[in-house]
Amino acid sequence: MTTANPAKAMDAPTPWAAVLRTETRLFLREPGSLFWILVFPTALLTILGLIPSFRDPDDALGGRRVVDLYVPVSVLLAMIMAGLQAMPPVLTGYRERGILRRMSTTPVRPAALLTAQIALHGAAALGSAALVMAVGRTVFDVTLPGQPFGYVLALLLATASVLALGALLCALSRTTKASAAIGSVVYLVMMFTAGVWIPVQTMPDTLRRIVEVTPFGAASQALDRAASGGWPGWAQLGVMALWAALATLLATRLFRWE
Repeated sequence: MTTANPAKAMDAPTPWAAVLRTETRLFLREPGSLFWILVFPTALLTILGLIPSFRDPDDALGGRRVVDLYVPVSVLLAMIMAGLQAMPPVLTGYRERGILRRMSTTPVRPAALLTAQIALHGAAALGSAALVMAVGRTVFDVTLPGQPFGYVLALLLATASVLALGALLCALSRTTKASAAIGSVVYLVMMFTAGVWIPVQTMPDTLRRIVEVTPFGAASQALDRAASGGWPGWAQLGVMALWAALATLLATRLFRWE
């Protein structure tokens, strides 16, 4: 009679851990995704920060500089890249090629793959956010968030909302081409509401109120307020939480593994 070795059983990786390890290796082999998520937001901040007028205090901005406003914008840009440009084509491609269907016949459930992708892209977005803030602080003397707990809370809610939107995009797209087409439209809209072209704080009042009901418009305002030392507005946090909850609910109901 043979007995199981507890040490070996404890050392054996769980199916989810094995999937995460495999997906991590594949993710690190994608230089395009790594560039757009990790490098591009910081590069954009650096380019804008090198413009002399963007480093001068502006009375219209309450004595702040334009480069100060673009730190949270660059943080949100990384999230948009991760959740709406990088993740959906991967998951849609897996479904289109039948990988998820074949996984259903193994001990590893397709949900493990979805969870691993969300974890990877969420971690990449948060890593990019840390890099943006580090460069902003060391190169352009941007003040670190005056309300760090509020900033982290807003950052996590923004990440949750963009990944939920990415999952919903996967649910609505049956092919990789459809995912790319829909993702491009959503991407441009979210870029505008995040303030990539025009900071939300400088938008006209009516436009700013409209933008603030979008997840990234609310996130931009929440991050900016926390950076200035105030607690993010509960309305802004609520908008992000609501978008995350609704997108997650719809994605769960509409997502098909085959």
